[in-house]
Amino acid sequence: MKNLIRIFLLVILIFLLSFTLQAQEHYAKLEKNKNIQAKGLIHKLNETRDTLILQSDTKINYLYAINKDYGRDFDVYIDTTHYRLPLNKLPQGKHVLVAVQSPKRIVFVVRILKDIPKEKPLQIESDEVVAIEPRVLPVSSNN
Repeated sequence: MKNLIRIFLLVILIFLLSFTLQAQEHYAKLEKNKNIQAKGLIHKLNETRDTLILQSDTKINYLYAINKDYGRDFDVYIDTTHYRLPLNKLPQGKHVLVAVQSPKRIVFVVRILKDIPKEKPLQIESDEVVAIEPRVLPVSSNN
């Protein structure tokens, strides 16, 4: 009987833990470049995994993404040592990103696992109703 109660409690605990693990799903996954020459560029995702963070001691010239047709999805000219790219601009799927630090090109992959909600602009709601009547302009004839 004691073993049955322990098994039942264990099943309930596993059931409850499965809900908390699903609540912590991530929007994106980063596959870092592990080449020793790419060591100077720190590329990581923020805690909520909806923004790519690039940091370096040297200037990052620009960042671009290559799609499956070998075309560029976007080009961003950075010219700074720190940059944050919001991932809600990218569609779901695999994105090969290239960070250019002259003369190096550092390639890494970002996989968007599910659509990232875009921030909605704040709407200011007012109780007051404002109406504007059209103005009638006088017409003069120059005949």
